[in-house]
Amino acid sequence: MRRVPFLRLLGATGLIGAVPGAVLLCLLLLGALAAGPGLLALLACALGALLVAALWLGNLARLGEALDRAAAEDGRLVPPVTTPLLPAVEEIAEGVDRLARSLAERDLLVGRLRQADAAIVECLPDPLLVLSPERRPLRANAAARALFGEAALGLAAAGAAAGPRDGDIAALLRHPVMAEAVDRALAEHRAQTADLTLPVPVSREIAAQVIPMEPPLADGGRLVIVLSDRTRERALERMRADFVANASHELRTPLASLIGFIETLRGPAEDDAAARTRFLGIMAEQSERMRRLIDDLLGLSRIEMTEHQPPTGTAPLAGILRAELEALEPLLRSRRIRLAARLDAAAVASPADPEQLAQVARNLVENAIRHGREGGEVTVTVRAGEGGGRRAGVVLEVADDGPGIPREHIPRLTERFYRVDKGRSRSAGGTGLGLAIVKHVVNRHRGQMAIESDEGMGALFRVWLPGGQQERGPAGRGGA
Repeated sequence: MRRVPFLRLLGATGLIGAVPGAVLLCLLLLGALAAGPGLLALLACALGALLVAALWLGNLARLGEALDRAAAEDGRLVPPVTTPLLPAVEEIAEGVDRLARSLAERDLLVGRLRQADAAIVECLPDPLLVLSPERRPLRANAAARALFGEAALGLAAAGAAAGPRDGDIAALLRHPVMAEAVDRALAEHRAQTADLTLPVPVSREIAAQVIPMEPPLADGGRLVIVLSDRTRERALERMRADFVANASHELRTPLASLIGFIETLRGPAEDDAAARTRFLGIMAEQSERMRRLIDDLLGLSRIEMTEHQPPTGTAPLAGILRAELEALEPLLRSRRIRLAARLDAAAVASPADPEQLAQVARNLVENAIRHGREGGEVTVTVRAGEGGGRRAGVVLEVADDGPGIPREHIPRLTERFYRVDKGRSRSAGGTGLGLAIVKHVVNRHRGQMAIESDEGMGALFRVWLPGGQQERGPAGRGGA
């Protein structure tokens, strides 16, 4: 309970006892009261005024405490004033108690509504960001944290360590299309839409809706940005168009060959056993070529659809390379290729998709075998190595001693169906999609790819992937 200040008590005593004290003093001065009884009456009046003032101020102090508790925004129910009060103050205290209970119940209701709103926003399937008037991210729901990384809001906190993907948010907010939409939303006080493409770390197509908040949110949020990742849908649209265009172009030659041989077998060579055997062999080769082409086209399309989504898991590259080299053993024998493998068993790519990295290994090694020198040598190496920014990772290198690649062709080698020597590539059994698959898988793994070659000096394909080295087992290094 509050203590009543002494000066305030004296002031209240004088105010209460002023009128009766003045009357008694006048009666005493006029002789209407004897000196003894008059002084006793004045003393009694002063003591009564003091007691009434103390009681009144004490009641007001308790009422003030109740009001302070009612004004506190802690959501707690305010206990009623139970001490004896003067009748007038008691009515006020009851009103304060009712007001306090009403405010507490309302505060609890508002708290529950805020929790429900936060739960709804958190569960929205589309990423949502809340920006301050200075365009700093204040909040992000679960979908936004999954898109930009758990540490996405580190940009908004002073001194907070930036997460590995915080740059995605910075790139989003700095994008000219997004910045223009934010400017229009603030100037026109109307929701704006924007379609933009984020090129790094992989191309990602985003549809954004910028909504100004009037009035601002409780945490100071001035803008709400709702994002929709359209990368998969756009990739699917391109996949359909590309598949029709590529399939119609690349399948035309083997399909025409099949049709021609079938007509020949049904006509002039119907009874020619030797021709039938030769033609059936060519038809089998062309059919296998079409199968490989369709498989590669579908595989490339699947990879492109998920390229914007980082992989999860780990991939021991040495084990993957051993399995792929064993599967390619017949091709090695047919080309009389000597294989030199230096595989570090402790090198592990992470995060990684083992199945897709097996495609990378198979395509690179098969490419070296088919286009290298017949009777030559192919070297496969897996080791620890650093990438851009000196990040820890693992390196896969595949080298051959074949005719090499002219420098002017190297930048275009990872394009679909690009061939340095079209005739030689088709005769070697390639589809023209292997290096395109490698490029997209490496992009999805946030890795790097380099090609080094000179005419007549062979070619070296180097792939760096994030990861590191596990502790070596008893075997240490392995070879194949």
